[in-house]
Amino acid sequence: MKIKMFEFFSCEKKHEIHSNVRKGMRIVQSTNEFVDSFLGAQREAAASFGINTILLEKYITKPRHIEVQIFGDKHGNVLHLYERDCSVQRRHQKIIEEAPAPNVMNDFRSHLGQAAVSAAKAVGYHNAGTVEFIVDTVSGQFYFMEMNTRLQVEHPVTEMIVGQDLVEWQISVANGEPLPINQSQVPLLGHAFEARIYAENVPKGFLPATGVLHHYRPVPVSPTVRVETGVEQGDTVSMHYDPMIAKLVVSGENRAAALVKLKDCLSKFQVAGVPTNIIFLQKLADHRAFESGNVETHFIEHYKDDLFTDPNNLTRAKETYDNARFSATLVAACLCEKEHSAIKSSLPGTNGLLPIWYSHPPFRAHYQASCTMELEWENEYDGSSSKFFTFSITYQSDGNYLIETEEVNSPGLEVKATLLHDQDFRVETDGVSMDVSLSAYSKDKIKHIHLWHGSHHYHFRQKLELDLSDDNEIQQKTNFETALHPPGTVVAPMAGLVVKVLVTDGTKVEEGQPILVLEAMKMEHVVKAPFTGHVHGLQVTAGQQVSDSSPLFSVKGE
Repeated sequence: MKIKMFEFFSCEKKHEIHSNVRKGMRIVQSTNEFVDSFLGAQREAAASFGINTILLEKYITKPRHIEVQIFGDKHGNVLHLYERDCSVQRRHQKIIEEAPAPNVMNDFRSHLGQAAVSAAKAVGYHNAGTVEFIVDTVSGQFYFMEMNTRLQVEHPVTEMIVGQDLVEWQISVANGEPLPINQSQVPLLGHAFEARIYAENVPKGFLPATGVLHHYRPVPVSPTVRVETGVEQGDTVSMHYDPMIAKLVVSGENRAAALVKLKDCLSKFQVAGVPTNIIFLQKLADHRAFESGNVETHFIEHYKDDLFTDPNNLTRAKETYDNARFSATLVAACLCEKEHSAIKSSLPGTNGLLPIWYSHPPFRAHYQASCTMELEWENEYDGSSSKFFTFSITYQSDGNYLIETEEVNSPGLEVKATLLHDQDFRVETDGVSMDVSLSAYSKDKIKHIHLWHGSHHYHFRQKLELDLSDDNEIQQKTNFETALHPPGTVVAPMAGLVVKVLVTDGTKVEEGQPILVLEAMKMEHVVKAPFTGHVHGLQVTAGQQVSDSSPLFSVKGE
């Protein structure tokens, strides 16, 4: 029997269709998924909007999400400001928008715009509005989905291509003034992209993340670059609000020029302290299908092997590893240089002339001064952190550093690091000079070190203290993520609210069986049993708040 596919939508008011629908979507492809999906959508609807009304709609398999910005005044005038493509989404939420939509013929664009204007006129609408359509890429038909009676998050891309301040328009229309231009006067000025930068854990399925922004350096703004943000360095991204950190908006004379600018700005946007989707956005913007404008709402799912690190691709894995090792070498040199500069500035009464013991290089009788540094690479693509780099750092007579690894047949690298500002360095090695940025902060006895150079960003960790065993011998741990909990312990994948516990302590469960449901930022996440066994030590109840990585329960195998 052929099963029709539907989507569940939560809605706030009947006349507002599903203004926050993406918080409660479920796709049902078989009858045995129906009940769980239905109940899950109801819970999200009730938690988000206070009611649990459900809408069922036919699911289009290869859709594009295209919306039209319209504006109406109190004098009966309505016009459209072209369309935006919002097809690239994860968790049914937009992450990259662009205007105008790529690969759209002028006739189709005109039909979309006229349909949106007709809808607004039919209800006598005045104010800003967004009329959203689902475009079936198979049939070429488009269908009305909803109208949002407000400016949306992505309205800056429209402002970029029409050269108008839509917030000013809102105020003028509310004051009873007519629209400042008519439809024939609406310009189309090139192309624009908006990338939403989120605090989220991409390898864990884009789960929202929380934490302190220990380092936050957006790109400089200009007439063609906007950064809209509500945070600054030192702020906390909490579980109580949307995890979006900023909107990066760029424009160019055409799509290709705007895309080059988007890639460049993403490579220079620096955030440390919380996991973000910046590296993922870089991969997405660089994908061949995205570059050609072949987008639809399943884009990320269709190209997941390209967008996420493929552990089976040995060439890619080796290249990534080599880049990380080189970056770790730069980190080692910069940290040594920063420490030396700190010592120099803290010694009183030296007038910039250091005693011989604090000179650069440090004076040692009969041998060159050296030190050892161990860094662990945190691969933010797949969440792994098992790669260690151990360096022997020797201070050269010319003030440079000779950095050697423990790897066999690995030649040493001579590096010169110059501190430019508090977090910026100029590094010279092997005849190449580059500017790098370094951010370091401590958390849970771990020093987190972030390095940015070129289009690369790497995260390393350095242990701040060593453990002593009962016989007082130093024990070198093989991983900074040494087991803090007994085997079989399941921890919270994100900070959130426990909305439902599905089993009791002692229950026998199968591998993959749902145990409890967490909610964060209006999104639900089902926590499942890692293997077959019995639930033990269930530590949470419905209505309880939990933090990221806090223990939830254990499963004891049979």
